[in-house]
Amino acid sequence: MGEVKEKKASKPDETSEEGIPGVITTTTSAISDLLKKTKVQDLINWGRKNSLWFMTQPMGCCGVEMIAMGCAHYDTDRFGIIPRNSPRQADVMLISGYVTKKYLPSLKRLWEQMPSPKWVMCIGDCSISGGPFYESYSTVQNIDEIFPIDVFVPGCPPRPEAMLQGFVELQEKIKAKKDLGSEY
Repeated sequence: MGEVKEKKASKPDETSEEGIPGVITTTTSAISDLLKKTKVQDLINWGRKNSLWFMTQPMGCCGVEMIAMGCAHYDTDRFGIIPRNSPRQADVMLISGYVTKKYLPSLKRLWEQMPSPKWVMCIGDCSISGGPFYESYSTVQNIDEIFPIDVFVPGCPPRPEAMLQGFVELQEKIKAKKDLGSEY
């Protein structure tokens, strides 16, 4: 009888070592080589950068634009930006709209419940400088003295595109290890 010869693929990507078409396998030595060549912190930052889960707490008119950013038209999932309802599952706090003195203790409690590393984005003129409520008796001023703000997104209210740009800038800060909120 004739011998059965194993047919080799012309491209190494087409089959695995076992000859299964469409399946690419790797070895532990290849993974070990990758880890030896890459700094672990860079690998961890890559994962953090591509999975930013933000806490949904829309306040004021900026909240409407934040909700629009989460809709299908802007598709934040392609950037790894996913809204979360629980502070224990979120790593980005969006401070959108004005912060009243009555709401500040609750906002601080939410910040404390978030796991580290965590980041803060200040969205809209009301949260950045007070907007039309500047120096009001009930509005908190200088929110950047209370929370370590990583990215400011100006506008009244800022468009969803501006919010996405703020997330992209936060991703660049995480990649460059220049973020303020993380503690690593």
